[in-house]
Amino acid sequence: MTIPMIIALVITVGMVILIMIDKLPFGAPPILACLLMVIFGVTNIKTAFGGFSNATIIMLASFMAIVAALEKTNLIGAFRRIVLNMANKGGFKAYIMLFIIVMLASSIFGTGSTAFYILTLGILSTIQYTDKLPRGKVIAAAGFACNHPLIPINVTLQYGIVIAVLEAAGSTVIKVNLVKFSIVNLILSLAYIAWALIGYKVLPNKNVDDTENGDGKAAQEIVYDLPKWKEYTTYAAFLAAVVGMILQSKIGDAAYMIPGLSAALVLVINVLNFDEIRNNIGAPIILMSAGVIGVADALGSTGLTALVGKTVASMLGTNVNAFVLIFVFCMLTSLLATLTGSTIGTVYVFAPMAISTCMSLGLNPTAAAAAIVLSGWNGHFLPIDGLPAMVMGIGKYKLTEFWKYTIPMYFIRLIALTVASVLIFPL
Repeated sequence: MTIPMIIALVITVGMVILIMIDKLPFGAPPILACLLMVIFGVTNIKTAFGGFSNATIIMLASFMAIVAALEKTNLIGAFRRIVLNMANKGGFKAYIMLFIIVMLASSIFGTGSTAFYILTLGILSTIQYTDKLPRGKVIAAAGFACNHPLIPINVTLQYGIVIAVLEAAGSTVIKVNLVKFSIVNLILSLAYIAWALIGYKVLPNKNVDDTENGDGKAAQEIVYDLPKWKEYTTYAAFLAAVVGMILQSKIGDAAYMIPGLSAALVLVINVLNFDEIRNNIGAPIILMSAGVIGVADALGSTGLTALVGKTVASMLGTNVNAFVLIFVFCMLTSLLATLTGSTIGTVYVFAPMAISTCMSLGLNPTAAAAAIVLSGWNGHFLPIDGLPAMVMGIGKYKLTEFWKYTIPMYFIRLIALTVASVLIFPL
């Protein structure tokens, strides 16, 4: 390992410890880590603070303002009342219904859709919960459900990457059955449901501070009375922002600007004032997300990712059990995809290594390709990537509370993914 790699690792570990002990305000540790990365010469200022000009962060910040405006409409008021009614009928039933609804909705957007999890967590953050359905019980379960379509019909991105990594490794097994690949996704989603049902017990039974009065009782519902034309304009701004995010792959960078223009519109018509806009686009979750992107980019630029992959491959050797090989590379891919913030890039580094090893053992490499590609979107036990950072920030979980849910989730999902891949695509 080089000196920059060692320094980068030490700074990253220090950042995680600061997040864990909760001694600094939420969002501050990644900024401190970025400063240290520059001071110690691990990376330059542009890379360390590049997260603040990252297209996804700009989109997220703008969308936070749009959601704040949407909170003042009758639509969200009605949605709040539905959630409250569900809670009054039974907290656990409401909990199940919420994350199942999210999983059904995610079937439209596909695995790992940034637009979808921003939309879902943004709306959930506006809802006031009762003691029967505390926010601590809901945010994590519903948030990570965004990553698991219950009807996996939109899997073209991951399917295409599976084909690409097989080709890159020189495999002759290029034709992969799309239906079988969808079944692997379905088993992964079912494993998440199984954990979410158990995980209800480990999630904290609390509402966060901004939904409570000083006496610990739920705050009174705030009723907004926007003129109809302002309300309808807010809906239009919200829909424009969502459509823009969905069409990003088709219209390019302009899609990231549409939420910003939508936020400007709700400012102009005075649904939100400038202070409200500023507070939302500069929220701690934005600082957290932007900061960790810089840390991730700095880690990747040191060459640590490639070094770890080669080291693990050489340690496993050519006599390793195929199941163990796939599972280890799933862990490696998911971990470093989270740390580096580059899911597809990390997959392209590690998947060919595992595929080549399988081929050298005379095994069908399709299971390895499918499992390792999907594992890139199933890290999440470290709050230093978009989805887990948003879940931890909006849910205001302490790191220990966050880990009680995410670490078992991490291993359950990867074991289920490896088993499903080996069963569906026999070695």
